[in-house]
Amino acid sequence: MNQETDLEQVIRQIRPLDEHAMEQAKKQWNSIAKPLHSLGKLEEHIIRIAGITGDPDVKIEEKALIVMCADNGVVEEGVTQTGQEVTAVVAENFTKSETSVCKMAQIAGVNLFPIDIGMVSDVPGVTKKEYKIAPGTKNMTREAAMTRTEAIRAILTGIEIVGMLKSKSYEILATGEMGIGNTTTSSAVASVLTDIPVKLMTGRGAGLSADGLRRKIAAIERAISLHAPDRGDPIDIISKVGGFDIAGLTGVFLGGAIFRIPIVIDGFISSVAALCAARLVPDCIGYMLPSHCSGEPAASKVLDELGLSALLDCGMSLGEGSGAVAVMPLLEMGLSVYKSMSTFEEIRVEQYEELK
Repeated sequence: MNQETDLEQVIRQIRPLDEHAMEQAKKQWNSIAKPLHSLGKLEEHIIRIAGITGDPDVKIEEKALIVMCADNGVVEEGVTQTGQEVTAVVAENFTKSETSVCKMAQIAGVNLFPIDIGMVSDVPGVTKKEYKIAPGTKNMTREAAMTRTEAIRAILTGIEIVGMLKSKSYEILATGEMGIGNTTTSSAVASVLTDIPVKLMTGRGAGLSADGLRRKIAAIERAISLHAPDRGDPIDIISKVGGFDIAGLTGVFLGGAIFRIPIVIDGFISSVAALCAARLVPDCIGYMLPSHCSGEPAASKVLDELGLSALLDCGMSLGEGSGAVAVMPLLEMGLSVYKSMSTFEEIRVEQYEELK
């Protein structure tokens, strides 16, 4: 049995959200002594988590962040301000709790799991041979970024990691990435998926100059023209103009739906992977929780394609999972009201009614 067949069989397990659990969660919210729907998206997200897990007794105490680390051959085209060596440096700093998201995760009570799914250099404590697909992608302006088989292996790896963390009793997972050049690949994938011109889907990433941005747009346009990825086939798109981090995160979003665990979307790169997963299995959108709208120009367009609305808009474009981690305390605040606030019956006040 080949890996494409394996993937097809695994994703057949995905089912829609549990409507009964969601109805119970809605009733719980409506019984709480406050104006109806007054916590807005916080209420919606807790209801969605009930539907994901099939249990209105929502729990998100055990939290983890999956950071997919990978390098991209397209950096040869001068589309970044720094070189690929930075990917390994930051990946190593994840193990020392010395990155921005590490500091944020400590406050939010989130455990980090950096994964070398395709870095050029191995990093002790991050690189594991069972997860690493290859030492970076090829330069997509000259050849396909990866083979279709490699793309599928990366997706299956993401699914496997979700299953592993679910077995360790984690109740909610955040997504993150690290890889120089990955806004280039994400813009390429997003442009093909949405059929929106490259120049409208491409930003400066980590501080490109105007000339650098022009090189970036030109490189993406050349790659798409060369490979003509099939818009209806996300795996074909990823393999031709994507990155291993995007492929791995696509698997994480599919894994959320397979193992019924909520997956928090981070920023632009993470949302592109979410869109790939959604195009493979539309039902998996229900298992995604958007965190923030990245400062990248295409970020809002990708969320629109998913039909999702971000909880936060902080103008962040850091990556690493920083937006996904930032939203965790907000979700916990909403859950605290849901689980511990008095009901109308308990305080002997007439309950609000839905008015038309």
